[in-house]
Amino acid sequence: MIHNNSLYIFLFLIGLLSCKKDVEIINDNDAPYYTEIPTLLLENYVNRLYIDLLGREPLDAEMENDVQFLRDKDITLESRGDLIIKLQSDTSFIEGDSSYKFAYYHRMYDMIKVRLIEGASNNFIGAELSNHYSDYLVDSVNGNMLDANKKLINYHKLNNVLISELEYYNGLIELNEMHRRMIFNSVYDNINMNTFNFINAAFDNLLFRYPTQYEFDEVYKIIEDNTAQIVLGGSVNNKGDFTHLICNTKEFYEGTIVWCYGTLLARNPTTEETAVLMETYFLDKDFQKMQRAIMKSDEYAHFN
Repeated sequence: MIHNNSLYIFLFLIGLLSCKKDVEIINDNDAPYYTEIPTLLLENYVNRLYIDLLGREPLDAEMENDVQFLRDKDITLESRGDLIIKLQSDTSFIEGDSSYKFAYYHRMYDMIKVRLIEGASNNFIGAELSNHYSDYLVDSVNGNMLDANKKLINYHKLNNVLISELEYYNGLIELNEMHRRMIFNSVYDNINMNTFNFINAAFDNLLFRYPTQYEFDEVYKIIEDNTAQIVLGGSVNNKGDFTHLICNTKEFYEGTIVWCYGTLLARNPTTEETAVLMETYFLDKDFQKMQRAIMKSDEYAHFN
């Protein structure tokens, strides 16, 4: 009798399990409603990608082709990522832009200049370079070689800003080096008139916070006295080395995430969102991949 009861219970449980629906797994979190997204909403997404990545709206043909591409791929996260990759890296000739890649890197250069040196134009930078070089020649002719050398150093530091666009485009420097050059030149120094302002601005601009009192005091001694101090996990003894140090910290890369969220989503990332992106971003330093992760999201696309 006990044996029969056990058999009945076993068959009953099997019957219950057979009535359950299979769990539906949607790859890449792609929900079925993506195929029902209105064309106007999809066009707004494509338009926004072009403006944020290239600094311009798409041409009619570009809009038509890219919207159709997303439709054909069911507007998956992968297809959105593929479209963003094209705008970031495609080197095919595009009338007016030279190429999507060229336009993208030019846009990045301009945005970082806006962020750090008040959008100083290349013409303005070029004029400052001429002034530095003229001052260098005057001091050289007068035999004042100490001051002449300082003027020549200022010239090269500012020229490094000007050439950073093509060097970043060609993969010769990383994003952190472009930022470093933007805070280590006479234009940035003129905006932030003294060491006090420079220290606060560097922390605020790059790390989105002000220095602690300890950090401020140590960096002040580094810059003013050229003495070795420990700050941000490293030991440096001059202003140039400090700019290298701050632009290689984990906080610097977290700061670029904050910057992206602010410019693309008009909000700050949560602690969890930052941590998820930093799992790979701090290792591979791939800004473009991190940027794609934000720009292919439903929140950025206004699909949610």
